[in-house]
Amino acid sequence: MKTIQFREAICEAMSEEMRRDESIYLMGEEVAEYNGAYKASKGMLDEFGDKRVIDTPIAELGFAGIAIGSTMTGNRPIVEYMTFNFSLVGIDQIINNAAKIRQMSGGQFKCPIVFRGPTASAGQLAATHSQAFESWFANTPGLKVVVPSNPYDAKGLLKSAIRDDDPVIFMESEQMYGDKGEVPEGEYTIPLGVAEIKREGTDVTIVSFGKIIKEAYKAVDELEKEGISCEIIDLRTVRPMDRKAILESVKKTNRLIILEEAWPFGNVSTEITYLVQSEAFDYLDAPIIKINTADTPAPYSPVLLEQWLPNKDEVIKAVKKVMYK
Repeated sequence: MKTIQFREAICEAMSEEMRRDESIYLMGEEVAEYNGAYKASKGMLDEFGDKRVIDTPIAELGFAGIAIGSTMTGNRPIVEYMTFNFSLVGIDQIINNAAKIRQMSGGQFKCPIVFRGPTASAGQLAATHSQAFESWFANTPGLKVVVPSNPYDAKGLLKSAIRDDDPVIFMESEQMYGDKGEVPEGEYTIPLGVAEIKREGTDVTIVSFGKIIKEAYKAVDELEKEGISCEIIDLRTVRPMDRKAILESVKKTNRLIILEEAWPFGNVSTEITYLVQSEAFDYLDAPIIKINTADTPAPYSPVLLEQWLPNKDEVIKAVKKVMYK
């Protein structure tokens, strides 16, 4: 094992796959000459050249369309958005083209493409740069949605996403690119659609994904001192969702809390809540609690932003509530 940063895990995944398959290329704003806005493609231009690591104009609609079209001629592009907030400029291409090519062509064309970049809040970047769109994309048949929370998962999942024959939305976090973690020296992949139990527990199940899962870890460390045992499930892939892992955990702990950095209306937490009440209702000893951001655009003020985001104290309060303590 070696210890590397999240951004290095992303770079390694892309580089290893590009060495393996010449049909793979990277396209996006500042991915080449600048080594990536977050240095996630550092050194790739030098290794692969400007035909496979391509700087684009600030035109998400244009380069998303070019990349999607190229899948129909045998290519496997990786499209980097400087932030998924900017993907909204090209969302027509993602939703109306990438997600539907296979079905609308009667299976004649597949669309092996990865759209990747930062999601959700990243400090004081204000309302239009601090949005989580996982549930938006996960609502679309034909798209797979992946949200890793650490370097090991990021590398293994991204390699699988690049090899997948369907379009994958791969969502990272600007606040995680510097995170360090252990990654194997050799080749490995992590299958899409498989969650992981990060902490074993018996009293309460906490389901989360992405950077906000760190708040669950902080809460669980404190709760353990009080004799409360929490099980933490990292979804890793939002769609397809590992329904079995969630249901099996709830049947063991009989309580469920979902922690998600997203607006509270119609999100991933809502879908999980429906799943559990419909398929494991008789196992529940308390109502399900979901913890989300405040139902407002993200504030710029650091004081307000701290109140807007979910935090460990909310997790602790929710755990004690379902434990009737």
